[in-house]
Amino acid sequence: MTENSTALMGTVQIRVLRRSDAGRLAAAYQRNREHLAPWEPVRADEFFTAAGQAASIESKLALFLAGSDVPWVLLDGDRTVGVMNLSGIVRGPFLSAHLGYWVDKVSNGRGIGSAAIGFAIEAARNELGLHRLQASTLPHNAASQKILKRAGFEEIGLAPAYLQIAGSWQDHILYQRILY
Repeated sequence: MTENSTALMGTVQIRVLRRSDAGRLAAAYQRNREHLAPWEPVRADEFFTAAGQAASIESKLALFLAGSDVPWVLLDGDRTVGVMNLSGIVRGPFLSAHLGYWVDKVSNGRGIGSAAIGFAIEAARNELGLHRLQASTLPHNAASQKILKRAGFEEIGLAPAYLQIAGSWQDHILYQRILY
């Protein structure tokens, strides 16, 4: 998988996460801390620092090198405006991965999430040879559901108490996209 930047839309680029992204990523998480809180696990204060992000990046890059994850960063100039991940990549007869992403609160509504998901679909199919992508949303996350449906994901069910988000085990609606 190439680590070079690819244009998504306008001035927004996407590329594989790098160690040098720690400071920019920490700044993005700090800016979006309240915005992301309802949609993510409870995070320790250390997570929002450059050192915390450096540790997180090391973990993500180890999984990338192992072939089980692809961590991307969305950049508008030098500013991080989101992240996207393919995680839990399974080979063999399954050829599947889980898609996750978020977009900076000031960049919502500009089509960046849709463009990023389109990029992930193409990379999963053409570069990774995957057959299927799965994504999940909280039942009240209508914006993400709309983006996933627009990208051709189909709802496949409800997973009770699926993930611990915002401090409690919460149900998630599961989606999938068959790539070929």
